Amino acid sequence: MKIAVTCENDEVFQHFGHTPEFAVFEVENGRIVAENRLLCGETGHGALAGLLAGGDVEVLVCGGIGGGALNALAEAGIQVIGGASGNVRQVVEALLAGHLAVNADFYCHHHDGEAGHSCGSHSCGGHCGGHCH
Repeated sequence: MKIAVTCENDEVFQHFGHTPEFAVFEVENGRIVAENRLLCGETGHGALAGLLAGGDVEVLVCGGIGGGALNALAEAGIQVIGGASGNVRQVVEALLAGHLAVNADFYCHHHDGEAGHSCGSHSCGGHCGGHCH
């Protein structure tokens, strides 16, 4: 199984659509056997889902994420675990051990008909720079 984590400087990046890279972990028998980085470049949300699906990723762990990205990932058959934070490897190890702590309010709502938004009003915790998608 492959688990991807939104990543910047080995920490969970807090908004899927703007992540600079994914930390991708290969897991066998409940243990990490390999770790790689997948650079995103200027890829958009739908393309990010395709990038992950093309890499045979089955699970995505992220901080915050919007509805369009959730839909694209669901269509690609990728399970999403949102609301994570901390070191990417430690997050995956906690997930595998069954005790990953997440923030239940990880959904970025500002595209749900709002004219504008304040990053403090949703789960990106102000880390999206006002550009959540």
